[in-house]
Amino acid sequence: MTLTKEISDKELMAKGAEILFKELGSVDAIRFLSMPRPARKESVERHREWQRSLDKKSFYDQTFNNDRA
Repeated sequence: MTLTKEISDKELMAKGAEILFKELGSVDAIRFLSMPRPARKESVERHREWQRSLDKKSFYDQTFNNDRA
């Protein structure tokens, strides 16, 4: 088993930026870093959406393993 050493946040940012700019080039690295992130939904609303789309019978069957004889 190989053990790895955790690096500091500062070192991680520096290495990540170095690799990003080396692999993508300046223009695409900046473009990537500037991409807007999708807005996060509030957890309760996300849960309610999941519940509305849920097939309850299938969910219960999978959860409680109603296939057993």
